[in-house]
Amino acid sequence: MSTWPISYDDVLAAERRIRPYMTATPLRSYAELDDALGMHVLVKHENHAPTNAFKVRNGLSVVTAMTEADRRLGVVGATMGNYGQGLAWAGRALGVTVTICVPHGVNPDKLAAMRGLGARIVTEGSDYDDAIAVMDRLVHDEGLYPAHGVNHPAVPAGAGTIMLEILEQAKATNELLDAMVIVIGGGSQAVGAMTVLRHRGRECPVFGVQAQGAATIHDAWHDREPRIGPTPTTFAEGMATRQTYELTFDALCEGLAGFVLVSDAELAGAMRLLWQTTHNIAEPAGAGGIAALGKLGDRLRGKSVGVIISGANVDTTTLRQVLNHEM
Repeated sequence: MSTWPISYDDVLAAERRIRPYMTATPLRSYAELDDALGMHVLVKHENHAPTNAFKVRNGLSVVTAMTEADRRLGVVGATMGNYGQGLAWAGRALGVTVTICVPHGVNPDKLAAMRGLGARIVTEGSDYDDAIAVMDRLVHDEGLYPAHGVNHPAVPAGAGTIMLEILEQAKATNELLDAMVIVIGGGSQAVGAMTVLRHRGRECPVFGVQAQGAATIHDAWHDREPRIGPTPTTFAEGMATRQTYELTFDALCEGLAGFVLVSDAELAGAMRLLWQTTHNIAEPAGAGGIAALGKLGDRLRGKSVGVIISGANVDTTTLRQVLNHEM
């Protein structure tokens, strides 16, 4: 029996809700990038979205789906940065009070952006999953509406709008799409994309990628058993999760064609390659799809492959280290 968590109609409904607030992001290809990787790469520029990351779609999808009564309560989420910015941006756009729970050590630029968007910040714990526990406590203590960054059906539905755009944009330019390579943090991007592809009947395998220092979902996928792992040790904040999530894990097991790990050094190399060939800045997780192409070369060489630059919110210290080959 299928365990699929959302429907294609859910994605279409999210598309209708978020479209008044954001336009489609570009889908582009670059000859130098193709030559470097030995395949035709279609790059979806979520780094050009409001807040410079795809998770503004997730935040908008959640807040626009809330009832007026829920909006009056105020909303609370947990984040390593990008989802919090997306939720704060959506809250400001719709006049909803937003509280964001973060662990210690979150990217200071992302914190500043969330505060600038009017969010209240609560800092506690050592990683993302600790921040989730704080979020749950505030839901109980303050009666806030819970906007879990993974286990909320509006989240993968919002992320699925990326795939809707990719298919329409590829069709408009007569581009083929043989496969997708998608970063897994909680799994919303991949589940959203696979929901659209399944409904459209597209023979387009989706491959997942995680950081070696945050490999819990990857390892659980290979064993087909949910689990909680150790605290992540990667500079890729968008991948820094340490457990599987109820809403997405079974769908990842059912739908992914493969799942690979990349090192922080490989992520840094992918960030440099994107800058050299596209002049776009990607944060570490945003370069994960490009980093994974080296691991998937035998399966994808010569094909047309879609990747998503999921975000560009890298702090200046990290970016300087990457560009100076210090990472």
